[in-house]
Amino acid sequence: METGQWELLSFALGELKTVWCVLDVLTDLTSFAYDVLPPGPVMGWYWSNCKLRCSHDPFLQEVIYFSLWCRGLTLLMQVAFNLLIPDHSADAFSPPRLEPSTSADHIVELLFGGLGRWDAEHFLFVAEHGYVYEHNMAFFPLFPLIIGGLARGPLLPLAGLLRLHSRLLISSAFLNCICSTLAAVSLYLLGCVTLQSRRSAFLAALLFCMSPISIFMTTGYSESLYALTTFTGLWQLQKCRILCGSVFFSLASAARSNGVVNAGFLLYLAMKAVVHRKGNCGQLMKTVYGILLVILPFALFQGFCYVRSCLQSYGTDQIPQELVELAVKKGYRVHKELIPAWCSFSFPLAYSHIQSEYWDVGLLRYFKLQQLPNFLLALPVLILSIATITEYASSNLELCRTLGLYKVHSKHTNGFYGPQVFVYVAHLAALTVFGFLCMHVQVNGFFAII
Repeated sequence: METGQWELLSFALGELKTVWCVLDVLTDLTSFAYDVLPPGPVMGWYWSNCKLRCSHDPFLQEVIYFSLWCRGLTLLMQVAFNLLIPDHSADAFSPPRLEPSTSADHIVELLFGGLGRWDAEHFLFVAEHGYVYEHNMAFFPLFPLIIGGLARGPLLPLAGLLRLHSRLLISSAFLNCICSTLAAVSLYLLGCVTLQSRRSAFLAALLFCMSPISIFMTTGYSESLYALTTFTGLWQLQKCRILCGSVFFSLASAARSNGVVNAGFLLYLAMKAVVHRKGNCGQLMKTVYGILLVILPFALFQGFCYVRSCLQSYGTDQIPQELVELAVKKGYRVHKELIPAWCSFSFPLAYSHIQSEYWDVGLLRYFKLQQLPNFLLALPVLILSIATITEYASSNLELCRTLGLYKVHSKHTNGFYGPQVFVYVAHLAALTVFGFLCMHVQVNGFFAII
């Protein structure tokens, strides 16, 4: 065979290895299901193979059951509070329901209606109607695509009983229950590798399950999906599976915009490899491919937004009259209107424009007297984050001074003070500073915890 053919064959084998690695990870994550759910006749072979690979780790079993218990408790609490406490009358996005409702829809609304408020309205709307309004494009497509597929696929037989919006609510609750549980499993496995302590990893996973953001891991947001893909990607990086971890980071970027920040973990690995002279050319190229893979979903989605908003010839779909009337009433921009100003920018990014225009996100923009209550709301997590960063840095001064790139003498080899934790503390510090200065500061609490 010629040299070019050998190179092509080698590349194809490498890609097959990456795909196999991703499937291997998914099997690892779902291997617990044999002990939680009884195998059916169709899935019996799969669960039997998963059982062979299951480590029967008692800590892992407890993480799974505790996570499911927390999700169930959260669902019960949202039902109770949704019935007892009237909804806050906010000027938030609330599109009309275009389909007639049935008695079954009312039951679904009673049980799951609390999961479809605030930003969940955007995700459910995109899953049902697509990106009709400009500000919908702040919400990335992976989560709406999955719940839309579930509602129009496995739940399609219920179409005679439930309208699409109700099926989307059920799909989002089911998906987030599964994703949050698997995210806790991934965090535990990541902790085992990073901290070298099953007990510490177990405690971290339990705290994740019962943290104040628990409701956001259950409601119709993309947080659970993002946490699962990010934790799994980090776990794979810790096991030196660069391309496999990059695939999960890529999924995280398709779920939330801040997923592109995960490219920093790959860049840090490349820097360490260069400093220690351990990385060959092939290893560095894997890292480059991984970084491009992480950025790709963000770039593709911004390209989609540009084509949809800036090219008037795009799209022949008809917008329902009710949605047009809502746009006129609320001042929403639809994709068939005049070309927006951001289309002529040097870097026409829809996301940055939408965050600035609709949510007033930007450097020090939230520093207003009327936002003082929100700063107080974020204060506990900010204090906890700063204390964590300070504690680690004060115990590893030399390690922090060298950015963790060089081996330094330290009495701590594992646990929270171990050198492998440095990159996560740096990540926490960056998110804390950025969230405090540039974001709606009460949201910073979530990012600090994640």
